[in-house]
Amino acid sequence: MNSTEFQSAFQDLPLVAILRSVTPDEVNAIGEVLVEEGFRLIEVPLISPDPFTSIERLARHFGDRVLVGAGTVRTEAQLDQLRDAGGSLMVTPHGDTALIAAAKRRGLIAMPGETTPTEDFAVLDAGADALKIFPAEAVPPAILRAWRTVFPPELPLCPTGGVEPEGIAPYVAAGAGGFGLGSGLYKPGFSAAERQSLCPSLAGREVSEDEFKPLRLMNGLYLEIERACHHGTSALDELPA
Repeated sequence: MNSTEFQSAFQDLPLVAILRSVTPDEVNAIGEVLVEEGFRLIEVPLISPDPFTSIERLARHFGDRVLVGAGTVRTEAQLDQLRDAGGSLMVTPHGDTALIAAAKRRGLIAMPGETTPTEDFAVLDAGADALKIFPAEAVPPAILRAWRTVFPPELPLCPTGGVEPEGIAPYVAAGAGGFGLGSGLYKPGFSAAERQSLCPSLAGREVSEDEFKPLRLMNGLYLEIERACHHGTSALDELPA
């Protein structure tokens, strides 16, 4: 995996789908829903049950249509497992420069988590391809706007953790290039009604281009992921255009 392929996927849809606690039995059905809606980047955090099996199944099922990654990576042994499973994206909650360098030696894309400019420049020097701004609550749009003035314009800054759909536009205006979406897309054990209630502000309305148009059907995605978890099928064609 090279940076050009990552940039292409990121430009198609600059959203990382974070499937925390997903299981191997349901991961491909959920992936189908996300890919149908345009997602090209899917992360399986390593705190999930049997995460490398999920990563392997996603990578085998979707091939080059999706860049599959591992989140909460902390060791070089995990990097080897990620690569061997067919994954190509390393996501971390912290800025371990040695781990980033190790990921790059293995041909992986590195997206470390950061909350200060000092950390940011250290991981950039180590070879980071994008910055996961984590947790997003620690870096509100006003601060991100100031960061944007000192970082390369092509560097993706991706707020992650606690970003609600209605909060996306202020971050985009401040210079965010993408987002990591976790519980807004998937939570184990949620019913369809609970998924729908997560995002009432998007029900029945178009969002602006600044809010990323693919989020327009986010409310429908909650429901569709629930169906996929239980039935292994996708019915996105039934959702409103």
